[in-house]
Amino acid sequence: MEKNLKQTSSDCFKVVLFGPESSGKTTLSRELANYYNTYWVEEYAREYLQNKWNKEKRICELKDIIPIAAGQIKLENEFSKKTSNLLICDTDLLETKIYSETYYNGFCDPVLTACALENKYDLYILTDIDTPWVKDDLRDRPNNRKEMFFAFKEALIKYNRPYIQVSGDLKSRIKIATEKIDKILK
Repeated sequence: MEKNLKQTSSDCFKVVLFGPESSGKTTLSRELANYYNTYWVEEYAREYLQNKWNKEKRICELKDIIPIAAGQIKLENEFSKKTSNLLICDTDLLETKIYSETYYNGFCDPVLTACALENKYDLYILTDIDTPWVKDDLRDRPNNRKEMFFAFKEALIKYNRPYIQVSGDLKSRIKIATEKIDKILK
């Protein structure tokens, strides 16, 4: 199982979007990929859990966490082979770890924890919760956004991850993110 959760070596600069549900990660990651004309790694959990919902009308269970993590890193590894410049990731295994701990009474599979902490990214973009919460089949915690936001921020600090926080409308978020990415890429 462990090998299914490890990053493959890559020379590309990796940016990961990080934050609670419905905080604009997907929109911003897609826009950044377009802006830089590069690859975007979608959030595997969305497709996986939407398929589960469509078939079973069930949301995420503990048994889904490892398949979600494996699917996410598989996508990331495939896309990291396609670029030597910049890769935009809608999420990462550290986010999966935080969700696991939050939803399952502090539990995260030790292998997932080890890989989440071992995998490296050049920049995290923490998305603020100043966007409207949008209901869908999978989102289930509109009243826990602040708690989740702080869990994500605390993880970035605890694990010494390089990050910036973006707030405001999409234009403002793009400006903050591109200024930082441009500075790092030079």
